[in-house]
Amino acid sequence: MTSTSDPRELRTELETLTTEAFRPELAEIDRLPTLEIATIMNGEDATVPGAVAARLPQIAAAIDAITERMARGGRLVYAGAGTAGRLGVLDASECPPTFNTDPAQVMGLIAGGPDAMVTAVEGAEDSGELAARDLDALELTARDTVVGISASGRTPYAVGAVEHARSLGALTVGLSCNADSALAAAAEHGIEIVTGPELVTGSTRLKAGTAQKLVLNMLSTITMIRLGKTYGNLMVDVRASNDKLRARSRRIVALATGAPNEEIERALAETGGEVKNAILTILGGVDGTSAARLLAGSGGNLRTALERAAG
Repeated sequence: MTSTSDPRELRTELETLTTEAFRPELAEIDRLPTLEIATIMNGEDATVPGAVAARLPQIAAAIDAITERMARGGRLVYAGAGTAGRLGVLDASECPPTFNTDPAQVMGLIAGGPDAMVTAVEGAEDSGELAARDLDALELTARDTVVGISASGRTPYAVGAVEHARSLGALTVGLSCNADSALAAAAEHGIEIVTGPELVTGSTRLKAGTAQKLVLNMLSTITMIRLGKTYGNLMVDVRASNDKLRARSRRIVALATGAPNEEIERALAETGGEVKNAILTILGGVDGTSAARLLAGSGGNLRTALERAAG
C-alpha cells in the first residue's frame, strides 16, 4: 500500500479522522494559565482508559491468538511509523529484561529503521513495500504475529506490514485510534481505540499514543503471563543484568517462597541466578539440575514444574 500522491486527497482523508479533528473550544488554550492547561490535559488523558476498556474483548481475543502462536515458537513483531513505531520498539525492548525472552522473540519494526527512533525519516511511513521488505528480512512464518500500529489507521507502512504478513499466513493484529480504519480491516484482529480529537490538533503522541502504550502493555504482558513467564504476579523470568535487578531477583524468590536469606542465596547460587529455578529448588525440594530438567519438561511453566516435582 502506498500513500495518495495528491495532497488535496490526503487532506480530505485526514479531515475525516477523529484523531485529526480540530476543537474550536480549545482555540485560545495558549492564552490560559499553565495550571488550567495542565488540568484540561489531565482531563483529556483520563478518558483514555475508558476507550481501552470498550475494546477489551477484542484485545483479549488477540492475546489468546498471539499466545497460541508463540507457544509453538512464533515471534511477536510490531510494525509502525513515527510515534506508533517507537512505542512498538519500546515495548519489544522491555521484554528481554522483564520476561527473559530472546531479543528475537518480540521485535519492533519502525519505518525508516533504527535511525527513525530519534530522527524523522522522510517518506518512510508512506511505503507499504518498505514494510514488506522489512518483514521479509525477518523470514516471517505462519507461526509469527505481526501487530500493525497506527493512530490514524491509514499509515501505509503499518497497513502494508499487516497485508504482507497475512499473505504469508502470519497472525495479524491492527491497532488504531479511529473507527472503520483500513488497518483494522486488513488485520484478522482489529483493535480500534477511539480516543477522539487531541488537545493539540493532530498530535497523536498524546491520547492516541497513551492508548497504544496501554494496549501494547496488555498484548505483551498478558501473553507472557499466559506463557508462564510469571508466577502469580511475580516476574520469575526476570533477567538479572544489573544491581537493581539482582536485588529484585532475591526479593522475588523471597516473596514466592518465604525462605530465609541464606536459603535464597544458596538456591540462586545453585541455579546460576535463575529466579524460576531457584524457587523450584526451594518449593519443590529438588536440586538445581532437577529444577532445570523439570522446567524444560514443563515448557518453562513454574506451576506445572512444581506439580511434577510434587509427583
